[in-house]
Amino acid sequence: MISLGCAKNLVDSEGVMAQLKNAGFKVGFEDDFERADIAIVNTCGFIHDAREESVDTILNLVNLKLNGKVEKLVVMGCLTERYRSELEKEIPEVDGWFGVHQLPELLTSLGANYKYDLHNDRVLTTPSHYAYLKIAEGCNRTCSFCAIPMIRGKHLSRSIEDIVDEAQLLAGRGVKELLLISQDLTFYGLDIYGKRSLGDLLKALVTVDGIEWIRLHYLYPAQFPLDVLDIIASNPKICKYIDLPLQHISDRILTSMNRNITREETIKLVDKIKSTVPDVALRTTIIVGYPGETRQEYEELREFISRQQFDRLGVFTYSPEKGTSAFQHKNTVSTSVKTQRLEELMAVQQEISLQKNHHKVGMKLKVLIDREEEEYFAGRTEFDSPEVDNEVLVAKNPQVKPGYFYNVEIINADEFDLFGEVC
Repeated sequence: MISLGCAKNLVDSEGVMAQLKNAGFKVGFEDDFERADIAIVNTCGFIHDAREESVDTILNLVNLKLNGKVEKLVVMGCLTERYRSELEKEIPEVDGWFGVHQLPELLTSLGANYKYDLHNDRVLTTPSHYAYLKIAEGCNRTCSFCAIPMIRGKHLSRSIEDIVDEAQLLAGRGVKELLLISQDLTFYGLDIYGKRSLGDLLKALVTVDGIEWIRLHYLYPAQFPLDVLDIIASNPKICKYIDLPLQHISDRILTSMNRNITREETIKLVDKIKSTVPDVALRTTIIVGYPGETRQEYEELREFISRQQFDRLGVFTYSPEKGTSAFQHKNTVSTSVKTQRLEELMAVQQEISLQKNHHKVGMKLKVLIDREEEEYFAGRTEFDSPEVDNEVLVAKNPQVKPGYFYNVEIINADEFDLFGEVC
C-alpha cells in the first residue's frame, strides 16, 4: 500500500490494509512495494502538485509491472474519483481504478470481501503511540478554491458511539494521542444530531482510558462552536492546540472565497480563542496569489500575520482547480509573485517562531517522544502536531524510550526546534 496526500487518505489506507490482512493477505506499507505481488496506490487529487506526485507514483509502478516486479496494480482515492475516465485512457496498464467510496469493490477485485464488523479496524502506519481519528467524511462548504466537496461529497458525520468505539480500540493498542481530523471539525454533528456537536464528542472521548492527548485539526472559522473553547481550556487531555485555517484576511478576497466570515469577525474569533484558552498554540494556513489579490491586499495579510503572532503557519500559493467557482476568475498573479509572497510570509513567521521558541528556554514541558535518532530523541509538546510542526530534540538518555511522556527542560531553541534534557 502506498498512501499519498493528507492524513484522511492515510486513515483510508490503513482501513484497506486491515481488511486485506483479515482476508489472509500479507500487507506492507510503502517501503515494501518492490517485493509485492499487488501494489495499491491511494492517490491525492487536491491540487496540481499532489496530482503530479500521484501520477508519477502510478507511472513508476507501471514500470515495475512491465518489468515483472509487480503482478497487479490498483489505484484508488481522490485522483481516480476526479479523473477516472482520462486516467483509464492514458494509463491502461492499471488493473483497476476505484473512487473514494468503492472499498468493497476494490476488495472484491482482489478476491476479498468487505467486512463491516472490521470498519473501525486499521493497520497503523504511524508510530504506535499516536493515530489519526477521522470523525466525518466529505464537506458541505463551498469555498471557491476547493475541489474537495466534488471529490468527497457532502459532509457525513460518524456517530459519537462509533468514534468512541474506535478510540477505545486504538487505546487498547497503545495509542496515547488521538489527532481528530475531517474536512471541517466544526460542522460535526449537524447532519445527524441537528446541532454542532464537537463539544459533545470531546466530552465522550476524554473518558477513554489510555488516551492522554486529543488534538484538533481543521476547525473552520465561520460559525465556530465557542463551547469547544471552554472544553479545551478545562480538560487537560485536550491539547491547547487549535488548527484554524483562515486562508486570508481581506474582506474582498474572503467574500470571493465564499468563506462566510469577515476580517472583523476573524479578528474577534482569534481574540476569543486566545482569551478563553490561555497559552493556546494557534495554527493557521494562508493562500497567497488568489485571483485578483492586489499588492495592497497582500500587505494587509502580511500585516495581519505580523500582528497576530500565530504559533504555527502554513502558506500555500493559489492553485486553479477546474470545477471550482474560482477557476472562472482570471489568474492575475504571476507564479513568481506568488512564490515571492509565500517566501516573504514564511520569513515573517520564521522570526515569530524564533522569538516564541526563545521564550520557552528555561521552561519544563511535557514531551511525547516520537522516535530515536543517532544523536538525540525527537519529541513534541502538546503545542505541536506530527509532521507539520516544531519538534523537541532531547539529549540522549538511557531511560528515554519512544512512545512515552517525559518532563523536559528546554535549554536552547532555534526557529523551528527546541532543545532539551529530561529532568
